[in-house]
Amino acid sequence: MPLWTLHGNGRTVAPGAVVKPGERLNWPATIAIGAQHVVAMFGATFLVPILTGFPVSTTLLFSGVGTILFLLVTRNKLPSYLGSSFAFIAPVTAATASEGMGTALAGIVAVGVLLAIVGVVVQFAGIEWVDRFMPPVVAGAIVALIGFNLAPAAWGNVQKQPLTAAITLVAVILFSVLFRGFLGRISIFLGVVVGYIVAGFQNQIDWKAVNDAAWVGLPEFHIANFTAPGTWAAIAMFLPVVLVLIAENVGHVRAVATMTDPSVNEQTGKALIADGVSTVIAGTFGGSGTTTYGENIGVMAATRVYSTAAYWVAGFVAILLALSPKIGALFNTIPAGVLGGATTALYGLIGIIGIKIWIDNRVDFSRPVNQYTGAVALVIAIANFTMGWGDFQLNGIVLGAAAALLIYHGGNAIARWRKTGADDGGPIPAVGPLGGDPE
Repeated sequence: MPLWTLHGNGRTVAPGAVVKPGERLNWPATIAIGAQHVVAMFGATFLVPILTGFPVSTTLLFSGVGTILFLLVTRNKLPSYLGSSFAFIAPVTAATASEGMGTALAGIVAVGVLLAIVGVVVQFAGIEWVDRFMPPVVAGAIVALIGFNLAPAAWGNVQKQPLTAAITLVAVILFSVLFRGFLGRISIFLGVVVGYIVAGFQNQIDWKAVNDAAWVGLPEFHIANFTAPGTWAAIAMFLPVVLVLIAENVGHVRAVATMTDPSVNEQTGKALIADGVSTVIAGTFGGSGTTTYGENIGVMAATRVYSTAAYWVAGFVAILLALSPKIGALFNTIPAGVLGGATTALYGLIGIIGIKIWIDNRVDFSRPVNQYTGAVALVIAIANFTMGWGDFQLNGIVLGAAAALLIYHGGNAIARWRKTGADDGGPIPAVGPLGGDPE
């Protein structure tokens, strides 16, 4: 029995129809769509290693390997590309600066192991307990605080080359509003291209490493280090990332299920396991932690092709790109100003995604428990509160995530015991039409 059945005539998708995960178009069309998925993920995936100092080619390699592994674990039933997760940027940057890359990689591995364990529990116990532990107000706060915690890093790069940064940022915003569809969704990538050209005219690019790099070769590998003195303290900074990856994976599965077949929701546990194992493998050998990619959901929505065959193509294309050291060296030439402009938008968007979770779930911020869950967590993360005992230090992301969970669950327990009405009463009921001009 073939892995995929041919959809229709293999060339076109009828209006209102979709190519399901177990179907495919003809191979030329499938290969073209797979290549398009690579372009869609590339703009975000290469930025993570650039911002954290990891080898770009290594990250690309393990994103391709992780994607293929994901397809195997989910038995070709869930289309997804595993790209670099932005949730890792803050803890990786902090751990690398204080303890070195090996310690940062150990943190990535720890996240992957915990995510895989959560996946096993979800596979057998269902997803409902995750929703209770991390309701929308908590999930939104944790996603938002990770983005806003990175604001000083963006400002540091902007200060080095202000003009280049400003032009890059303007280009990102213009592309997002100027183009519709696919081009609009890769506005950050296009903005970086514009910024790079501008930086070239200002002689801000050093091409020596590109000229010296070989066209073909293995990526640069690094090994996770669990024996360094500060490793276990650093690992604590990574634990909130697990909550973000759970939210991203669950959201991805639900989105695909909505657009194809409700039975896809049954793959939630396997998706978490696959992403966890992929993150462990990447972290062990020097790659960035992975997650399911929303950029590729956009491509599927635009093309109405949800075939997993296209993702096999994308995974192998990413691996081939990773085997060119010259491509990795090229991305490492991106100057600070370009990164500063792009990340001013990017880190802010991570924060806004968290706020969108609040809006989509109509969180009631007239309730004190919800108010303080979001308010305290965000201030702790933005100011990067720290707390420690000797060499064991906790940063704003850990403290902010812990505050969100403690305030929400502890506050709800007390408010319901005292019947004060300060607890989370659930989503605000919709009254009349949502959005649009008043009639």
